[in-house]
Amino acid sequence: MPLTPTQTRVLLIRLGIVPRKNLGQNFLVDGNLVRKSLELAQLTPGDVVVEIGAGLGTLTEELLEAGAEVYSVEIDRHLDQNLRTTLQPKFPEKFHLLEGDAVEHPRAGLPDNHPALTSGTYKVVANLPYSVSTPWLDALLSGPLPERLVLMLQREAAERFTAGPGTAERSAISIFTEAAFLRADSHSVSRTCFFPVPKVDSVLLCLIRRPDARAFHPTTKKLIREFFTQRRKQIGSLARRAQIPAVEKWLETLPAYDLDIQARPENVTMDAWLALDRLLQA
Repeated sequence: MPLTPTQTRVLLIRLGIVPRKNLGQNFLVDGNLVRKSLELAQLTPGDVVVEIGAGLGTLTEELLEAGAEVYSVEIDRHLDQNLRTTLQPKFPEKFHLLEGDAVEHPRAGLPDNHPALTSGTYKVVANLPYSVSTPWLDALLSGPLPERLVLMLQREAAERFTAGPGTAERSAISIFTEAAFLRADSHSVSRTCFFPVPKVDSVLLCLIRRPDARAFHPTTKKLIREFFTQRRKQIGSLARRAQIPAVEKWLETLPAYDLDIQARPENVTMDAWLALDRLLQA
């Protein structure tokens, strides 16, 4: 069971840890949310799970107790050492812990030749540190995709990840995520479920991999990111600045997607972005 706020505070003091805002260190103290995370993950014994930011091991231990093989990454050296002395001896064959940056290790050290990675059957279940949510997800989307993601996120990040065309929250990461995953479920989470209490509320978000999941080519991703840095400009002027023949050709196809060169980046549909990706790789 998760520690209470008081127990969490006492343990952090014992470990000599002052929660750091820049690392998104807000520790979950609500057992119902831990159970909900496992439920949304449809966890079964033998599942391979990637966890980002193991922290005090609250979620980690529940995943292991449920029979999962867990690959976790934790950037804080003190938390890493605590897990190695308290949790790893209990699950020596199932708990794989990596000290490092989740953006550099988006799959927490899950080996490239692991059957769950090569078959795409691994899952991600994480109380994602708010400070790394977008760059971590972008890195994850650049490699073999998990079959299911269950993420505790700052509400703003969840809205940005799942924003549809024509919305103010639409961004490059929305597009990359939509190409790979479907939104299956989400639940609002009060800030009081964490210690220390953050200034924002959160969302428990579940995404499942699309049957036709796509990953954009790095060139396309770079171009889409550049478009969204000037999101109020028209797509025609933005695209022409790239001075790439394939992009000029793409502009000519926009009417097929009920768009024109005066559209703004957030109004461009997924079919149109995928068409751009195909032209850039042709």
